[in-house]
Amino acid sequence: MNTGQSSAVVLEARDVVMRFGGLTALDSVDVVVTEGAMTGLVGPNGAGKSTLFGVCNGLLRPNRGTVTLLGEDVTHESPQARARMGLARTFQQPEMFRGLTVRQHLTLAYRVHASRPRLWKDMFTGAGWRRPDQAEKERVSKLLDLLSLTAIADALVDNLPLGTSRLVEVGRALASGPKVVLLDEPLSGLDANEAKRLAQAFQRTVQEDGTSLLLVEHDVPMVLSLCTNIFVLDFGRLIAQGDPDTIRADPAVKAAYLGDTPIEGVSLEDGATPEAAGA
Repeated sequence: MNTGQSSAVVLEARDVVMRFGGLTALDSVDVVVTEGAMTGLVGPNGAGKSTLFGVCNGLLRPNRGTVTLLGEDVTHESPQARARMGLARTFQQPEMFRGLTVRQHLTLAYRVHASRPRLWKDMFTGAGWRRPDQAEKERVSKLLDLLSLTAIADALVDNLPLGTSRLVEVGRALASGPKVVLLDEPLSGLDANEAKRLAQAFQRTVQEDGTSLLLVEHDVPMVLSLCTNIFVLDFGRLIAQGDPDTIRADPAVKAAYLGDTPIEGVSLEDGATPEAAGA
């Protein structure tokens, strides 16, 4: 399959078939995520996007096909094994730890990757909260700033609005320094300003850290503005793949998802394009 990109492949799902009883949720689907890029995955409700995410991160075992992460076949590996290799994901419904602050959520996520023994001490005794090392402080502070969470860093998450909880969820996914992040509708529930800031944060993450992002999102104009390569699913089948201009012009995409009205990309700032942003 021609991905339209020359960068190294960091995540690939090839010829994936996923059945639930008599229902075929994914039918011979191929998706490729390249290094240091934002890749989009769009399609109508029920197209199979979340199912494909489950296959990619190990929550679901496909009936056929393979998943490769950083050059290794991980089709039969657990979600935990894939996370240790550098794969992270967010979920449509954020799950927060009540009684912990925003900063503590990001700190715990960082320690899962950087210091697992210390994580268990934090979870059961709380003794580790007072002694963050310099690398931890810098990483957590950078993420708080990136996601515009600094002002509420020490607030409990218990009563955060949904939009803010999504920002915390994204921060947790990024805290461990993953190679690839699967983002499941991260803009849902955000107002226009929050969505714009988060989209800019994704661009900075790709540009500054070289993280690869696979974005599932119903905001199609935002996906077209952010992603350099986009895959379109419909009824479990891949019906189109290419750059934003290719997707806008594809008749099958218009019929299945976009309708007859042309959809223009949304600039995050004057002159911004995926290429200019390093996406």
